[in-house]
Amino acid sequence: MTRILRRSALGRICLFGKHLQPTKVFGQKISRQTLCTNSTMDLSNMRKKYKGDEECFEESQLAYLDPIKQFGDWFDNATKCPEIGEANAMCIATATKDGLPSARMVLLKGYSDEGFRFFSNYESRKGGELESNPHACLVFYWAPLNRQIRIEGTVERIPFESSCDYFHSRPKSSQIGAVVSRQSTPVPNRDFLRQKNAELEERFKDTEVPMPDYWGGYMVNPSMIEFWQGQTNRLHDRIVFTKPLNGEASTDGFQHQAEGGWVYQRLSP
Repeated sequence: MTRILRRSALGRICLFGKHLQPTKVFGQKISRQTLCTNSTMDLSNMRKKYKGDEECFEESQLAYLDPIKQFGDWFDNATKCPEIGEANAMCIATATKDGLPSARMVLLKGYSDEGFRFFSNYESRKGGELESNPHACLVFYWAPLNRQIRIEGTVERIPFESSCDYFHSRPKSSQIGAVVSRQSTPVPNRDFLRQKNAELEERFKDTEVPMPDYWGGYMVNPSMIEFWQGQTNRLHDRIVFTKPLNGEASTDGFQHQAEGGWVYQRLSP
């Protein structure tokens, strides 16, 4: 991946090039000559050490053969890591019915044998895409632990009562924010949102905020859960759980029986 520098910025750098010292950008030393002659920034030397081979993640180290419980084991480790601010932050990728993808960060708000729960505006871009193409991929990345979990599955709305219970458990300011925001629709400026927010704060200062019908929860029902752990030599560990269609396991000889209808195997990094 390349990072493009604006030509105007390059011009200013070259104009004062006589006074510039080699600069560190993203931890890399870049010379005046590189800045003045290239229109791309070379990031090929940006490397981070992960775990050594002695800390690899073997199949024998799975705490559970149920991937939901194994998720819980890694999630608990992430919540206990002081360097991780929001262990429940996840990227959710959706796509249109024609396959055009989009992704954004949201917060996981619960998980169980049924799947992984989050909340959003049903009229948002993700909501519209899930309406026409009810499949999604979730990604959790916990850099301090060198771990990542990917989850793929189908998505459905949770019952209205469950959404309503969660909505009214939120701080009142967050409830009002959900009413104010018609997510993904254009607005003239931030003052428009401030004014609408102030109006609703006044309207609901002594009463309960009604949950809007365009807001609620989703459940991602997983069909694939992959556990990834980074290795410095780039022979990353990847152990993936899948649910075979009609209970039919692969005949390649590398799959192992797990629990609850799941099977697992190691993938090349």
